[in-house]
Amino acid sequence: MRVLGLETSCDETGVAVYDGARGLLAERLYSQVATHAAYGGVVPELASRDHVRKLVPLVRETLAECGLVPADLDAVAYTAGPGLAGALLVGAGFARALAWSLDIPALGVHHMEGHLLAPLLEHDDLEMPFLALLVSGGHTQFVHVEALGAYRIIGESLDDAAGEAFDKVAKMLDLGYPGGPAIERLARAGDGARFRFPRPMTDRPGLDFSFSGLKTYVMNTLAETPANAALGADVARAFTDAVVDTFVIKCRRALKATGLRTLVVAGGVSANADLRAALAALGTDLGCRVVFPPLRLATDNGAMIAYAGYRRLVAGEADGAAFAVRPRWPLDTLPAPHPAR
Repeated sequence: MRVLGLETSCDETGVAVYDGARGLLAERLYSQVATHAAYGGVVPELASRDHVRKLVPLVRETLAECGLVPADLDAVAYTAGPGLAGALLVGAGFARALAWSLDIPALGVHHMEGHLLAPLLEHDDLEMPFLALLVSGGHTQFVHVEALGAYRIIGESLDDAAGEAFDKVAKMLDLGYPGGPAIERLARAGDGARFRFPRPMTDRPGLDFSFSGLKTYVMNTLAETPANAALGADVARAFTDAVVDTFVIKCRRALKATGLRTLVVAGGVSANADLRAALAALGTDLGCRVVFPPLRLATDNGAMIAYAGYRRLVAGEADGAAFAVRPRWPLDTLPAPHPAR
């Protein structure tokens, strides 16, 4: 089965083709960072317009790279949520129209399930159950993955997600948007001994997160510390260390609590090199396997949607003629694959 995957949940237009026999055939990604950087964050209307402009050319380029034409496709998968309503509608409308014209099935995919399954694209020996740490945009959560569609959230952020905290701290440091990569670069020059920021909610039991207080601590530190050339880098270093240590402490706790021996870390924040190194070391210490998606698949992309769609389509799932997008869509309400309806 050849599945065309379309990702338009936010500020990146992703297209990919996944073949059940040959794997990922081709992918294209257009980032809108330059468009939104001037505003310090994503402007939903501009995001939707860019998806309209870029989606058709990207589909044509991706199919051409595969040596395919639309008639060679067996199904279309698209992000149905969560995300920006207008951006989701662009992808959903195009996907449904294309599938209807080709008389092939279409399926709306959960964006976070795409992230969760993305590491399997290059780790096909990975078996469920496993523990997943999803750190993408507005999501920070632990998921006990029992099987495809059987997801139990056992911990999540009570306020700001880690990605949101990175963006807000980057704004305090005048680093622009997106914040994560900018803070990572600046932190490399920082002195880790100058500041020590709190590791939020690690001094109490449980697997939930909270990054709002850490963000406020950064703001207060900047306000109370005389500025010098090194201040920004030192704060970026201390903030990164606090976030990474928090994840290490919580992941250690979650692995011990669940008894699972595999940790999958996915989503945009999983691209952070310090986090990868620290969690890999934790895996070695505990004798557990820690798996990350390749860097190009850590952020939003079409490949993860094509693959997640493929997994459900081969299980017999497909959407009917009516469709809807879901800007808010809790992962643990997602059902196991069900027959076409």
